[in-house]
Amino acid sequence: MRVPNSFLACLLILFSAVPAVAGQRTVADSSGKAVAIPETVRNVICSGSGCLRLLTYLQAQDMIVAVDDIETRRKQFDARPYALANPQFKKMPIFGQFRGFDNPELILSLEPQPDVILKTYSSSMGYDPVELNEKTGIPVMVLNYGDLGKLRPDLYRSLRIMAEVVGKEDRAEAVIEFIEGQIKDLVARTADVPDDGCPSVFVGGVAFKGPHGYQSTEPAYPPFKFVKTNNLAYDVRLSGKELRHSDVAKEMIVQWNPDYLFLDLSTLQLGNEAGGLFELKTDPSYQTLTAVQGGKVYGLLPYNWYTQNYGSILANAFYVGKLLYPDRFADVDPAAKADEIFTFLVGKPVFKDMDAMFQGLAYKPIPLN
Repeated sequence: MRVPNSFLACLLILFSAVPAVAGQRTVADSSGKAVAIPETVRNVICSGSGCLRLLTYLQAQDMIVAVDDIETRRKQFDARPYALANPQFKKMPIFGQFRGFDNPELILSLEPQPDVILKTYSSSMGYDPVELNEKTGIPVMVLNYGDLGKLRPDLYRSLRIMAEVVGKEDRAEAVIEFIEGQIKDLVARTADVPDDGCPSVFVGGVAFKGPHGYQSTEPAYPPFKFVKTNNLAYDVRLSGKELRHSDVAKEMIVQWNPDYLFLDLSTLQLGNEAGGLFELKTDPSYQTLTAVQGGKVYGLLPYNWYTQNYGSILANAFYVGKLLYPDRFADVDPAAKADEIFTFLVGKPVFKDMDAMFQGLAYKPIPLN
Protein backbone atom coordinates (compact mmCIF):
# COMPACT_ATOMS: atom_id res chain seq x y z
CA MET A 1 0.00 0.00 0.00
CA ARG A 2 1.43 3.37 -1.04
CA VAL A 3 0.73 6.34 1.22
CA PRO A 4 0.14 9.62 -0.72
CA ASN A 5 2.87 12.24 -0.46
CA SER A 6 0.29 14.76 0.78
CA PHE A 7 -0.46 12.48 3.72
CA LEU A 8 3.25 12.20 4.53
CA ALA A 9 3.61 15.98 4.36
CA CYS A 10 0.75 16.45 6.79
CA LEU A 11 2.26 13.96 9.19
CA LEU A 12 5.63 15.70 9.05
CA ILE A 13 4.02 19.04 9.86
CA LEU A 14 2.12 17.45 12.72
CA PHE A 15 5.17 15.78 14.20
CA SER A 16 7.39 18.84 13.84
CA ALA A 17 4.78 20.94 15.63
CA VAL A 18 4.51 18.68 18.68
CA PRO A 19 6.74 19.90 21.53
CA ALA A 20 8.24 17.63 24.14
CA VAL A 21 5.50 16.47 26.50
CA ALA A 22 5.19 14.63 29.75
CA GLY A 23 5.43 10.90 29.43
CA GLN A 24 8.74 10.95 27.59
CA ARG A 25 12.22 9.95 28.67
CA THR A 26 15.66 10.31 27.13
CA VAL A 27 17.96 7.41 26.27
CA ALA A 28 21.43 7.76 24.74
CA ASP A 29 22.01 5.53 21.71
CA SER A 30 25.31 3.96 20.62
CA SER A 31 26.38 7.17 18.90
CA GLY A 32 25.95 9.06 22.18
CA LYS A 33 22.93 10.95 20.90
CA ALA A 34 20.17 11.57 23.45
CA VAL A 35 16.91 10.33 21.94
CA ALA A 36 13.50 11.23 23.38
CA ILE A 37 11.26 8.18 23.50
CA PRO A 38 7.91 7.39 25.16
CA GLU A 39 7.98 6.63 28.86
CA THR A 40 6.43 3.26 28.06
CA VAL A 41 7.44 1.54 24.82
CA ARG A 42 5.03 -1.13 23.64
CA ASN A 43 5.81 -1.52 19.94
CA VAL A 44 9.07 -1.41 17.98
CA ILE A 45 10.61 -2.42 14.67
CA CYS A 46 14.17 -3.66 14.18
CA SER A 47 16.04 -2.31 11.16
CA GLY A 48 19.41 -3.56 9.97
CA SER A 49 21.45 -6.74 10.12
CA GLY A 50 21.23 -8.58 13.43
CA CYS A 51 18.94 -6.07 15.13
CA LEU A 52 16.04 -8.50 15.56
CA ARG A 53 18.52 -11.13 16.76
CA LEU A 54 19.48 -8.91 19.70
CA LEU A 55 15.84 -8.14 20.51
CA THR A 56 15.13 -11.89 20.52
CA TYR A 57 18.02 -12.41 22.95
CA LEU A 58 16.20 -9.96 25.22
CA GLN A 59 12.99 -12.01 24.91
CA ALA A 60 11.22 -8.92 23.53
CA GLN A 61 10.50 -10.13 20.00
CA ASP A 62 6.74 -10.01 20.66
CA MET A 63 7.02 -6.21 20.70
CA ILE A 64 7.71 -5.97 16.97
CA VAL A 65 4.87 -4.90 14.68
CA ALA A 66 6.63 -5.62 11.37
CA VAL A 67 9.85 -7.06 9.94
CA ASP A 68 12.22 -6.35 7.07
CA ASP A 69 11.83 -8.52 4.00
CA ILE A 70 14.60 -11.03 4.83
CA GLU A 71 12.41 -12.45 7.60
CA THR A 72 9.62 -13.44 5.22
CA ARG A 73 11.77 -15.24 2.66
CA ARG A 74 11.54 -19.00 2.38
CA LYS A 75 14.83 -20.53 1.32
CA GLN A 76 16.47 -23.94 1.41
CA PHE A 77 19.09 -22.62 3.83
CA ASP A 78 18.63 -20.48 6.92
CA ALA A 79 21.27 -20.38 9.62
CA ARG A 80 19.65 -17.80 11.90
CA PRO A 81 18.65 -19.51 15.16
CA TYR A 82 16.56 -16.52 16.26
CA ALA A 83 14.43 -16.81 13.10
CA LEU A 84 14.12 -20.61 13.27
CA ALA A 85 12.87 -20.26 16.83
CA ASN A 86 10.29 -17.66 15.75
CA PRO A 87 8.53 -18.86 12.57
CA GLN A 88 5.83 -16.22 13.16
CA PHE A 89 8.24 -13.63 11.73
CA LYS A 90 7.53 -14.99 8.25
CA LYS A 91 3.89 -13.94 8.46
CA MET A 92 4.37 -10.42 9.75
CA PRO A 93 3.93 -7.14 7.80
CA ILE A 94 7.03 -5.81 6.02
CA PHE A 95 8.37 -2.30 6.67
CA GLY A 96 11.29 -2.30 4.22
CA GLN A 97 14.16 -4.17 2.64
CA PHE A 98 16.87 -6.02 4.51
CA ARG A 99 20.17 -4.41 5.59
CA GLY A 100 18.37 -1.33 6.83
CA PHE A 101 16.82 -0.08 3.59
CA ASP A 102 13.62 1.02 5.25
CA ASN A 103 10.47 2.33 3.57
CA PRO A 104 9.06 5.33 5.50
CA GLU A 105 5.72 5.05 3.73
CA LEU A 106 5.31 1.43 4.78
CA ILE A 107 6.33 2.31 8.33
CA LEU A 108 3.68 5.04 8.49
CA SER A 109 1.05 2.56 7.26
CA LEU A 110 1.68 0.12 10.10
CA GLU A 111 -1.03 -0.46 12.69
CA PRO A 112 -0.15 -0.18 15.47
CA GLN A 113 2.66 2.31 14.87
CA PRO A 114 6.07 1.52 16.36
CA ASP A 115 6.99 3.71 19.31
CA VAL A 116 10.70 3.36 18.49
CA ILE A 117 12.81 2.19 15.56
CA LEU A 118 15.89 0.20 16.61
CA LYS A 119 18.61 0.35 13.95
CA THR A 120 21.99 -1.36 13.45
CA TYR A 121 24.76 -0.66 10.90
CA SER A 122 23.28 2.75 10.14
CA SER A 123 26.66 4.32 9.37
CA SER A 124 27.58 1.81 6.66
CA MET A 125 24.34 0.85 4.91
CA GLY A 126 20.64 1.44 4.69
CA TYR A 127 18.39 4.43 5.32
CA ASP A 128 19.92 7.39 7.13
CA PRO A 129 18.52 7.39 10.71
CA VAL A 130 18.16 11.17 10.89
CA GLU A 131 16.19 11.27 7.65
CA LEU A 132 14.14 8.26 8.76
CA ASN A 133 13.18 10.10 11.94
CA GLU A 134 12.33 13.23 9.98
CA LYS A 135 10.11 11.34 7.54
CA THR A 136 8.28 9.23 10.11
CA GLY A 137 8.39 11.27 13.30
CA ILE A 138 9.36 8.07 15.13
CA PRO A 139 12.45 8.08 17.39
CA VAL A 140 15.35 6.10 15.90
CA MET A 141 17.87 4.42 18.24
CA VAL A 142 21.23 3.77 16.57
CA LEU A 143 22.96 0.62 17.85
CA ASN A 144 26.45 -0.75 17.29
CA TYR A 145 26.16 -4.50 16.70
CA GLY A 146 29.69 -5.13 17.98
CA ASP A 147 31.29 -8.57 17.97
CA LEU A 148 32.72 -11.18 20.35
CA GLY A 149 36.26 -9.80 19.98
CA LYS A 150 37.51 -6.28 20.58
CA LEU A 151 34.05 -4.82 20.04
CA ARG A 152 32.41 -6.94 22.72
CA PRO A 153 31.89 -3.86 24.94
CA ASP A 154 29.94 -2.27 22.07
CA LEU A 155 27.71 -5.35 21.83
CA TYR A 156 27.03 -5.25 25.56
CA ARG A 157 26.31 -1.53 25.48
CA SER A 158 23.82 -2.03 22.66
CA LEU A 159 22.07 -4.83 24.54
CA ARG A 160 21.75 -2.52 27.55
CA ILE A 161 20.49 0.39 25.44
CA MET A 162 17.93 -1.81 23.72
CA ALA A 163 16.91 -3.26 27.07
CA GLU A 164 16.43 0.22 28.53
CA VAL A 165 14.16 1.10 25.60
CA VAL A 166 11.97 -2.03 25.86
CA GLY A 167 12.11 -2.59 29.63
CA LYS A 168 14.27 -5.72 29.67
CA GLU A 169 17.22 -4.56 31.78
CA ASP A 170 17.42 -7.73 33.91
CA ARG A 171 17.37 -9.96 30.84
CA ALA A 172 20.17 -7.92 29.22
CA GLU A 173 22.38 -8.48 32.23
CA ALA A 174 21.55 -12.20 32.15
CA VAL A 175 22.50 -12.41 28.45
CA ILE A 176 25.77 -10.58 29.02
CA GLU A 177 26.58 -12.80 32.01
CA PHE A 178 25.77 -15.90 29.95
CA ILE A 179 28.02 -14.89 27.03
CA GLU A 180 30.86 -13.94 29.37
CA GLY A 181 30.46 -17.21 31.24
CA GLN A 182 30.70 -19.28 28.06
CA ILE A 183 33.82 -17.45 26.92
CA LYS A 184 35.49 -17.74 30.33
CA ASP A 185 34.75 -21.47 30.38
CA LEU A 186 36.27 -21.90 26.91
CA VAL A 187 39.38 -19.88 27.70
CA ALA A 188 40.00 -21.61 31.04
CA ARG A 189 39.96 -25.09 29.52
CA THR A 190 43.02 -24.45 27.33
CA ALA A 191 44.70 -21.52 29.09
CA ASP A 192 47.75 -23.55 30.12
CA VAL A 193 48.36 -25.09 26.70
CA PRO A 194 51.81 -23.84 25.58
CA ASP A 195 51.79 -21.67 22.47
CA ASP A 196 54.10 -24.07 20.66
CA GLY A 197 51.70 -26.91 21.44
CA CYS A 198 48.74 -25.43 19.58
CA PRO A 199 47.58 -27.16 16.42
CA SER A 200 47.49 -25.00 13.29
CA VAL A 201 44.03 -24.30 11.88
CA PHE A 202 42.21 -22.53 9.06
CA VAL A 203 38.50 -21.93 8.45
CA GLY A 204 37.30 -21.30 4.91
CA GLY A 205 34.02 -20.68 3.15
CA VAL A 206 33.00 -17.92 5.56
CA ALA A 207 30.06 -15.89 4.27
CA PHE A 208 30.29 -12.11 3.94
CA LYS A 209 27.24 -10.37 2.47
CA GLY A 210 26.54 -13.66 0.74
CA PRO A 211 28.22 -17.06 0.29
CA HIS A 212 31.87 -17.42 -0.73
CA GLY A 213 34.39 -20.11 -1.67
CA TYR A 214 37.02 -21.73 0.52
CA GLN A 215 39.49 -18.84 0.36
CA SER A 216 37.04 -16.66 2.32
CA THR A 217 37.96 -16.50 6.00
CA GLU A 218 37.72 -14.45 9.18
CA PRO A 219 41.28 -13.79 10.39
CA ALA A 220 40.18 -12.99 13.95
CA TYR A 221 37.76 -15.95 14.06
CA PRO A 222 36.58 -15.95 17.72
CA PRO A 223 36.40 -19.75 18.26
CA PHE A 224 40.11 -19.95 17.41
CA LYS A 225 40.84 -17.28 20.02
CA PHE A 226 38.64 -18.67 22.79
CA VAL A 227 40.35 -22.06 22.42
CA LYS A 228 44.14 -22.18 22.09
CA THR A 229 44.97 -22.60 18.39
CA ASN A 230 47.49 -21.38 15.87
CA ASN A 231 45.12 -19.57 13.50
CA LEU A 232 47.34 -19.22 10.44
CA ALA A 233 45.16 -16.50 8.91
CA TYR A 234 45.29 -14.27 11.98
CA ASP A 235 46.81 -10.88 11.31
CA VAL A 236 47.07 -7.56 13.11
CA ARG A 237 47.72 -4.43 11.06
CA LEU A 238 50.04 -1.62 12.14
CA SER A 239 47.01 0.29 13.43
CA GLY A 240 46.45 -2.46 16.00
CA LYS A 241 43.02 -3.22 14.63
CA GLU A 242 42.20 -6.82 13.89
CA LEU A 243 41.82 -7.58 10.20
CA ARG A 244 38.26 -8.59 9.53
CA HIS A 245 36.90 -10.67 6.64
CA SER A 246 39.53 -11.55 4.05
CA ASP A 247 40.14 -13.71 1.00
CA VAL A 248 43.38 -15.67 1.39
CA ALA A 249 45.37 -16.69 -1.66
CA LYS A 250 44.97 -20.39 -2.35
CA GLU A 251 48.75 -20.68 -2.66
CA MET A 252 49.09 -19.36 0.90
CA ILE A 253 46.70 -21.98 2.28
CA VAL A 254 48.73 -24.67 0.53
CA GLN A 255 51.96 -23.20 1.88
CA TRP A 256 50.58 -23.08 5.42
CA ASN A 257 49.32 -26.69 5.20
CA PRO A 258 47.24 -26.45 8.43
CA ASP A 259 46.91 -29.41 10.78
CA TYR A 260 43.12 -29.00 10.75
CA LEU A 261 40.78 -27.47 8.20
CA PHE A 262 37.29 -26.20 8.97
CA LEU A 263 34.50 -25.47 6.52
CA ASP A 264 31.91 -22.81 7.25
CA LEU A 265 28.77 -24.52 5.96
CA SER A 266 27.30 -21.29 4.60
CA THR A 267 29.33 -22.01 1.48
CA LEU A 268 26.87 -24.80 0.59
CA GLN A 269 24.50 -22.10 -0.66
CA LEU A 270 26.62 -21.94 -3.82
CA GLY A 271 25.40 -25.39 -4.86
CA ASN A 272 26.98 -28.73 -5.71
CA GLU A 273 29.23 -27.39 -8.46
CA ALA A 274 30.72 -24.41 -6.63
CA GLY A 275 31.75 -23.22 -3.19
CA GLY A 276 34.20 -24.36 -0.56
CA LEU A 277 33.09 -27.99 -0.35
CA PHE A 278 33.26 -28.45 -4.13
CA GLU A 279 36.71 -26.83 -4.20
CA LEU A 280 38.06 -29.06 -1.44
CA LYS A 281 36.78 -32.10 -3.33
CA THR A 282 38.04 -31.18 -6.79
CA ASP A 283 40.88 -28.64 -6.68
CA PRO A 284 44.26 -30.38 -7.14
CA SER A 285 45.97 -27.77 -4.96
CA TYR A 286 43.76 -28.55 -1.98
CA GLN A 287 44.22 -32.26 -2.58
CA THR A 288 47.87 -31.85 -1.56
CA LEU A 289 46.96 -30.64 1.92
CA THR A 290 47.77 -33.01 4.77
CA ALA A 291 44.41 -32.36 6.46
CA VAL A 292 42.52 -33.21 3.26
CA GLN A 293 44.50 -36.40 2.78
CA GLY A 294 44.10 -37.34 6.45
CA GLY A 295 40.37 -36.65 6.73
CA LYS A 296 40.82 -33.70 9.09
CA VAL A 297 38.28 -31.34 7.52
CA TYR A 298 35.29 -30.47 9.70
CA GLY A 299 31.97 -28.63 9.28
CA LEU A 300 31.00 -25.58 11.36
CA LEU A 301 27.75 -23.68 11.69
CA PRO A 302 27.74 -20.44 9.67
CA TYR A 303 29.59 -17.54 11.30
CA ASN A 304 27.74 -14.83 9.35
CA TRP A 305 24.08 -14.96 8.39
CA TYR A 306 22.55 -11.51 8.41
CA THR A 307 25.73 -10.57 10.28
CA GLN A 308 27.40 -12.57 13.05
CA ASN A 309 25.52 -15.44 14.68
CA TYR A 310 26.71 -15.03 18.27
CA GLY A 311 25.14 -18.26 19.53
CA SER A 312 26.61 -20.28 16.67
CA ILE A 313 30.04 -18.72 17.24
CA LEU A 314 30.00 -19.86 20.87
CA ALA A 315 28.75 -23.31 19.89
CA ASN A 316 31.45 -23.65 17.23
CA ALA A 317 34.09 -22.80 19.82
CA PHE A 318 33.02 -25.72 22.01
CA TYR A 319 33.14 -28.06 19.01
CA VAL A 320 36.62 -26.85 18.03
CA GLY A 321 37.75 -27.34 21.62
CA LYS A 322 36.27 -30.84 21.80
CA LEU A 323 37.95 -31.79 18.53
CA LEU A 324 41.40 -30.41 19.31
CA TYR A 325 41.48 -31.12 23.06
CA PRO A 326 39.12 -34.04 23.74
CA ASP A 327 40.42 -34.63 27.26
CA ARG A 328 39.81 -31.01 28.27
CA PHE A 329 36.29 -31.05 26.81
CA ALA A 330 35.38 -34.59 27.90
CA ASP A 331 32.15 -33.34 29.49
CA VAL A 332 30.99 -31.55 26.33
CA ASP A 333 28.64 -32.95 23.70
CA PRO A 334 28.91 -30.28 20.97
CA ALA A 335 25.38 -30.70 19.61
CA ALA A 336 23.87 -30.66 23.09
CA LYS A 337 26.00 -27.67 24.02
CA ALA A 338 24.82 -25.84 20.91
CA ASP A 339 21.21 -26.43 21.92
CA GLU A 340 21.94 -25.27 25.47
CA ILE A 341 23.26 -22.02 24.02
CA PHE A 342 20.41 -21.61 21.52
CA THR A 343 17.77 -22.39 24.14
CA PHE A 344 19.10 -19.68 26.42
CA LEU A 345 19.54 -17.04 23.71
CA VAL A 346 16.56 -17.63 21.41
CA GLY A 347 14.26 -19.88 23.43
CA LYS A 348 14.45 -23.15 21.49
CA PRO A 349 16.94 -25.91 20.64
CA VAL A 350 17.45 -25.53 16.88
CA PHE A 351 20.74 -27.35 16.21
CA LYS A 352 19.03 -30.37 14.63
CA ASP A 353 17.07 -28.16 12.23
CA MET A 354 20.16 -26.19 11.21
CA ASP A 355 22.26 -29.32 10.76
CA ALA A 356 19.59 -30.89 8.54
CA MET A 357 19.62 -27.85 6.25
CA PHE A 358 23.36 -28.24 5.76
CA GLN A 359 23.40 -31.92 4.76
CA GLY A 360 24.08 -33.12 8.31
CA LEU A 361 27.68 -31.89 8.10
CA ALA A 362 27.78 -29.72 11.23
CA TYR A 363 30.31 -30.87 13.81
CA LYS A 364 31.40 -33.85 11.74
CA PRO A 365 34.29 -34.78 9.45
CA ILE A 366 33.54 -33.66 5.88
CA PRO A 367 33.56 -36.54 3.37
CA LEU A 368 35.64 -35.46 0.38
CA ASN A 369 35.60 -38.62 -1.71
